[in-house]
Amino acid sequence: MNASEPSLALSELAATITATGTLPERMGIEIVEASPERVVGVMPVAGNVQPYGLLHGGASCVLAETLGSIGAALYAMRRHGGIAVGVDINATHHKGVRSGNVTGVATPLKLGGSVASYEIVITDDGGDRVCTARLTCLLRKQSTDGDAS
Repeated sequence: MNASEPSLALSELAATITATGTLPERMGIEIVEASPERVVGVMPVAGNVQPYGLLHGGASCVLAETLGSIGAALYAMRRHGGIAVGVDINATHHKGVRSGNVTGVATPLKLGGSVASYEIVITDDGGDRVCTARLTCLLRKQSTDGDAS
């Protein structure tokens, strides 16, 4: 395999990220579309609320980090057969949501040689912005023994 070919197919990556027992699976996150340039996912509000019945801000961050990390991982695979690890996330919560689903769309702010940054916009079923997040991932090459270097 050369450096421009992903080490995992997209379907394998999505299956790995949302596998049984992982946080995205427990949160009910479904990946709808994924490429280094755009990742879309949906998450139910039910089961992901805080005591006031509103979507938990941490749940929005989990959705944001999941989507941004997928984009960065796909970019790292394409660029040099590597991996991506999150190093910073921040989020602004704009509106409370009590029911339905939220949809996150991650798009790159910068795809560099060692860092990838994504903006993730999360909206409710009506299309209103619920949260805006930014995720920065460090891109690592895979060593010959499979460890990140």
